Amino acid sequence: MNIPANLLYTSTHEWLRDEGDGTYTIGITDHAQHALGDIVYVELPEVGQSFEAEEDFGVVESVKAASDLYMPVDAKIVATNESLEDSPELVNSAPYQDGWLVRVALSADALPDDLMDADAYHDSLHS
Repeated sequence: MNIPANLLYTSTHEWLRDEGDGTYTIGITDHAQHALGDIVYVELPEVGQSFEAEEDFGVVESVKAASDLYMPVDAKIVATNESLEDSPELVNSAPYQDGWLVRVALSADALPDDLMDADAYHDSLHS
């Protein structure tokens, strides 16, 4: 299973990548996409919408199930991955690259304390 060291993770299997320009990219983990199976549809919010941490912001549907997406931080959507409209399978094939979901600007000054580094996320999957 792929768990990149440069990302932060949530207990609900979302990841965050600091883009270095004040924004963060969010997606679902390799573990999550594998558990869901073949993804056939992704519902994402509109650019400009704001969400609080742990609020659901979209849905990923697979041949097996539909799963809510949970915002890991208090944030405003600044971009969505429009390529997922025609190619939702990118979440399966490249969950950390082309299969990203949204890019956000933080609403708070700091990240939540409950985000995990790669080692902690790995441990949470095996506990």
